[in-house]
Amino acid sequence: MIKIVQCWDDAVEDDIRLCDLLRAHGAKASFNINPGLHGAVRGHRWRYKDTKDVLRLAASELVPVFSGFTVANHSVSHPWPLRITAAEWRPEVFDGRKRLQDLFGQPVLGFAYPYGQYDEATAAVVAEAGHVYGRICENATPCHPALDRFRQPTDCHFAAPEFWERYVRAKASGAPLFYFWGHSYEMVTEDDWRAFDAKLARLAADPEAVWADLPEVFSPVTA
Repeated sequence: MIKIVQCWDDAVEDDIRLCDLLRAHGAKASFNINPGLHGAVRGHRWRYKDTKDVLRLAASELVPVFSGFTVANHSVSHPWPLRITAAEWRPEVFDGRKRLQDLFGQPVLGFAYPYGQYDEATAAVVAEAGHVYGRICENATPCHPALDRFRQPTDCHFAAPEFWERYVRAKASGAPLFYFWGHSYEMVTEDDWRAFDAKLARLAADPEAVWADLPEVFSPVTA
């Protein structure tokens, strides 16, 4: 049996549709959130590949939108980790975790490095803050167990052309999990959404697979 785990970054308005889709397939997921970037209304607008405007959810939307899912820390304000000082990085990690735990009333055990950027020192802070893993943006199949769980790779991006090839490879290798990630705003067209819906359906129909939450695969799991 292989565990299917996934995570999504940035807590944007397209996550509303994504969460509905995940619930329809009984899929589990972690959402990586920057608590300092959510105000009274949707904001922090940016343009994705000159195709669509992206907005982060309002602070009041976070708990209802992600109800039933796992929440992970993505730092307070999404800085480039290696472009700020160690003194600036530390509160980004520690305060991010505390604010999310206070807001959601659940342990926040996961961390995703903004921009996938990290080094030994930034990873050490993530561990010290009480997380049980830190996700990077590098690929490896099988991706778990990683040499260092605070530099945890994924198998691939959700839209990777080789997605199914990596999935088959992970299963054939006897890997304990298959891990993919992404941003919901990357689904621009209705065809994109239909393709991901079909992907979830195929995963859900696999008798040799089960949906899992990311903290489940790391041990020991503590708050």
